[in-house]
Amino acid sequence: MALPLLGLCAWCRGALVSRTANRLTVVRGSARCPTAAAAAARDGRSKSKWMGVVGLEVHAQLCSNSKLFSGSRVQFSAPPNALVSFLDASLPGTLPVLNKHCVEAAVMTGLALNCTINKKSMFDRKHYFYADLPVGYQITQQRCPIAINGNLAYSLYVGRNRNHMIPKLVRIQQIQLEQDSGRSLHDDARSQTLIDLNRAGIGLMEIVMKPDMCCGDEAAAAVRELQLILQTLGTCHGNMADYEIQRQIDILENGGKILNETRAFDYKTGQTISLRDKEGKQDYRFMPEPNLPPLAIFDNETLSSNVNPQQVVNIDHIRELLPELPDAKRKRLVEKYGILAEHSFTLVNEDGLVQFFETVLEQTEANPKKVIGWILNDFLALLKQNNLSVNQSPITPPALAELLTLLEKGFISSSAAKQVFVELWEGEGKSAVQIVEQKELGLIQDHRKLEQICQRVIEDHPSEVSEIQQGNWKVLNKLIGQVQRATHGRAAPTVVKFILEKKLS
Repeated sequence: MALPLLGLCAWCRGALVSRTANRLTVVRGSARCPTAAAAAARDGRSKSKWMGVVGLEVHAQLCSNSKLFSGSRVQFSAPPNALVSFLDASLPGTLPVLNKHCVEAAVMTGLALNCTINKKSMFDRKHYFYADLPVGYQITQQRCPIAINGNLAYSLYVGRNRNHMIPKLVRIQQIQLEQDSGRSLHDDARSQTLIDLNRAGIGLMEIVMKPDMCCGDEAAAAVRELQLILQTLGTCHGNMADYEIQRQIDILENGGKILNETRAFDYKTGQTISLRDKEGKQDYRFMPEPNLPPLAIFDNETLSSNVNPQQVVNIDHIRELLPELPDAKRKRLVEKYGILAEHSFTLVNEDGLVQFFETVLEQTEANPKKVIGWILNDFLALLKQNNLSVNQSPITPPALAELLTLLEKGFISSSAAKQVFVELWEGEGKSAVQIVEQKELGLIQDHRKLEQICQRVIEDHPSEVSEIQQGNWKVLNKLIGQVQRATHGRAAPTVVKFILEKKLS
């Protein structure tokens, strides 16, 4: 049965969804988000006749030391109105000057998202009144943006244990440069609003995604992948969809009407609240920005030989500077080291973990699969428990590499390695070798000594020996355990098993 589609467009700033405008259009569809279906089943809800349609407009602040059109510094938590130029305050006679670095960042982002870069883009004035927008309009690129027609590939985890990945793709409609507004600080006690213009004029990229998603999990996965890409590029230092979808479904099924409005997400209550009514058609009175010429961007073919390359933006030069993107990095990790695809996602999605993993591999004799097991099951677990990033870890890659080499060469047992790992985490400055020597955790290398210990265990357990001689070899594990107890875990189980089998055969 075809499902009506429930329209939802969400706005995010940076990596966090901050505003949502609801635009409902009921059309026919046949797809259903697997995670949304699973959530409905968990909550005891029947299959809904509605399906959410989620599009995102992500406002990402550009990494730049100065604002988009002025030389004012960009600095977090500066005193109010300390970073405001004459242009930011909209004083008469001031003119905007475009920040080249912001343009290059937008081009690099467009290339990473498989966009077509427009060699000629235009700036527009978008007129609306906010108290923290003193000029009365925003400079943006609504009609002829810097990049168009791209796509973002991401993966969605589904299944009972969320261990199955489904590849997804969301289309990128456009990327446009625009300036941010200031901040309005509301003082309810005095019934007044204070204005801080430090943010006014900060450069933003508005990344407009087509409504190709159908649930909050898909939106969150897409935003997380976008965040990873932006962090990798260095162009920018993201979950509100499921509640809003269900809110609209409830209204429609009760005969109500969805208002066209801007809503905010309250993270404490997990609900959306209305901010501004947008039922009336808004006339932003878009017009070309008269103080800025068309933005011309070149490539190697169109760049004239008599032009200083430092004064223009070259698409091909920026393409050469593109780093290894998250998706390509995951594929390389799988192909090069033979690890599972889901493991590559965990490595890439955790900041600094890929470098940690590859540095350990360079310095240890353990194979990649054993290394990935220690990093994901032990190292990452301790990081999460202690709320630490990879860079804050007390265990360095060389320290873990040394420990895994000791284990690989058979100098210590797995249980001893776990004990050494804990000692390394406590950070007393000792190496793995020093801990093994001081704690006497090394495996007994003297074969004759092991034979003597095994012989004593055999003599002390005649009933178990009798059962083994009658064919019940499962009892051998008990004797191996007794040898381990006698050696305080310093005997290699495989060697002990070999000695016992030889003596009891």
